[in-house]
Amino acid sequence: RWLYGKQICLFYAFCGVLFGICSLSTLTLLSTVCCLKICFPAYGNRFRRQHGQILIACAWTYAAIFACSPLAHWGEYGAEPYGTACCIDWRSTNVNAVAMSYIVVLFVFCFILPCGVIVTSYSLILVTVKESRKAVEQH
Repeated sequence: RWLYGKQICLFYAFCGVLFGICSLSTLTLLSTVCCLKICFPAYGNRFRRQHGQILIACAWTYAAIFACSPLAHWGEYGAEPYGTACCIDWRSTNVNAVAMSYIVVLFVFCFILPCGVIVTSYSLILVTVKESRKAVEQH
């Protein structure tokens, strides 16, 4: 069971969601920047350190919005089903429509969208590399 009380449970769950979403957001941005650099060099070569800093700030802000939402009562944090750790309270979605809406939005914007962008970016990179290889072989 969770031994540290409700406040530490909330903090633990908040940190898990914050760092998890920030990690996936950062990977999404990294794949996009790589795609720009490789597939669209006219735009990718304009990328500067300041752009990277802005994107990192955006990733943290994006993650913070979703991590703070349960603290503002859109969704809930609570003990996991086995009770040994804390995370998003998945069981509350069975009785609470607001919690369900949070889970749906979280699923779309923090899983489907980032994964779609990552797959698209790396697919474009593979196509570009394959076309470049063909062009080099023809010369």
